[in-house]
Formats: sequence, C-alpha cells, structure tokens
Amino acid sequence: MSETPERSSTPRLRQVVLDAEDALGLAEFYRQLLGLGYIEGGEPGAAGGTDAPDWLVLVDGSGARVLAFQRVASMLPPTWPEGPRPQMMHLDFVAENVDDLREQHALAVSLGASVLEDSTDDPEEAIVIFADPAGHPFCIFVLEE
Repeated sequence: MSETPERSSTPRLRQVVLDAEDALGLAEFYRQLLGLGYIEGGEPGAAGGTDAPDWLVLVDGSGARVLAFQRVASMLPPTWPEGPRPQMMHLDFVAENVDDLREQHALAVSLGASVLEDSTDDPEEAIVIFADPAGHPFCIFVLEE
C-alpha cells in the first residue's frame, strides 16, 4: 500500500447525493426506510419551499447530513448486475441479524423497492440487493464481525 502524503487538510464527505426525476419521492423512501429526518428548514412544504423541490437533505438524529436528493429532468436507471448502463456506485446498509434483515426487506418492498437478488438464507452472506424507486441499487446485509 502506498503512503499517504502529508498535507495540511483533506476534504470531508458532507453527504451522498442521489439524482432522481422525483427527488421528493426518493427522499421520502429513504427517510422512512432509514428513520431519518429532513434538515431543519428544508422540509417539504417549508416556508419558501415547493411541492416538487429540486434539492432535499436528510439528516440523522444528531443533525448530521446523510443523504441528499437532486431532481434531474431525465434519468435512466442502471442495469444491474450487468447491462448497457452499469451502476457507478451503490449504498450498503447493515442489519443486526437475519430477523432484522427480513423486517427491513419487507419495509423496503412496502416503500417501493424492487428486489434484485435475495440471499437472505445464505449462511455465509445474508444479503438482499434492491433497487430503490429511482432504480439505484442498494444492499442490506448482516455484517458478520
């Protein structure tokens, strides 16, 4: 592994941004799936807001930015696992155990996710690969430490 050069500062990751034709719909999907909230003053319908905002930010309980959503005019979802539009990134989420994975699987589907691959019962790697309502792939898996 190469050495990292010394420097006085490094950029910090502020948030992960997902593009979607329906930014509000995708923000609501992840808000409900992950138990997040909107950044203060950035809630849908907040003063000065619109019913179809171009930019939304979700935060965790401490107020830290987690995900943002940007409305785009047109977006073709990636084809997973292979195809003409390969994924460029995906999100990984961890479940505590297989029972939690099953519960989160049901919630994700009820919120509009599509199952791309279900290996819940795999004893070596319990994982479900989904596409969110905009087509972005994401995984929920049991992390074996």
